Amino acid sequence: MDSVGGFENRYVVSGKDHGRRLDVFLAEQNPGITRSQIKRAVAEGMVSVNTGAAKAGTVLRTGDAVVFRREPPRPLEVEPENIPLSVLYEDADIIVIDKPPGIVVHPGAGNARGTLVNALLFHCRDLSGVGGFLRPGIVHRLDKNTSGAMVVAKNDAAHQALARQFKERLVVKRYTAVVAGSMPGGEGVIDAPIGRHRGDRKKMSAGGGRGRYALTRWNVLKDFGGAASLLDVRIETGRTHQIRVHLHAVGHPVLGDREYGGRAVCRNGSLHAVLNILDRQALHASTLGLYHPTGKQFMEFTAPLPGDMMMLLERLDMLTADRR
Repeated sequence: MDSVGGFENRYVVSGKDHGRRLDVFLAEQNPGITRSQIKRAVAEGMVSVNTGAAKAGTVLRTGDAVVFRREPPRPLEVEPENIPLSVLYEDADIIVIDKPPGIVVHPGAGNARGTLVNALLFHCRDLSGVGGFLRPGIVHRLDKNTSGAMVVAKNDAAHQALARQFKERLVVKRYTAVVAGSMPGGEGVIDAPIGRHRGDRKKMSAGGGRGRYALTRWNVLKDFGGAASLLDVRIETGRTHQIRVHLHAVGHPVLGDREYGGRAVCRNGSLHAVLNILDRQALHASTLGLYHPTGKQFMEFTAPLPGDMMMLLERLDMLTADRR
């Protein structure tokens, strides 16, 4: 690959990519760019094969010359905001933050202000534009009501390197979750594809032979007398709502989860006493491990359990004690 003027990438197709679709090939070469963005670039004439026009489905052959022209990142239309950040680590390439619950990662419909990106733009003056003008530096995200460790790239090279790590599943992602009931066996694996819910496009569902491969490993840290369990969860993949969907699918929803049964199980059972403590799903990204994009050393970051989940655990201890 050669870069020309910073916004033109050239590739020569090798034998291992013979027969591959153009959009798939470019997505693999540019892990920081989505397939939809690539397809849009192809449709707008920004991609050529052997100097000729191309389509997203063009089948490549060994030796083909592919040119991908990229527009400079659009000027940021998101306003920096002085929102406090809990920084776990920061250098010239990355910043790792402990995201609080209740904050959306990037702007979208109905969320133009008060997002993590607004806060990052105030804190970091040189964020990457690879993720798009609304998502500078963002290579992964946490749900609005999930707290914990999250890494953000501060330049384009770091963004590309981190995006590749996430794609190749090199990033270690561990979560702490509190779920309803006792988990059988003390540890286990949930291997079920995740796709869009047929009845509600805003939700996801597991199993049924549909969706994309998803794997979640869990082990019990503490059992609260059969009422609830504290789990250490590691995800091998990063599908939308993965942990919440998988645990709901096996009958042990995350406590407080409004979308996947975690509020209903509290409201209708002995856990109703914890509802006034928890106003979100009891899910926290506790540990994030990755290879530094420049230094290449493996680094691990830990976000302490937030106050609302600590209070939840204390209340569950009391609930268990009252049953004795």
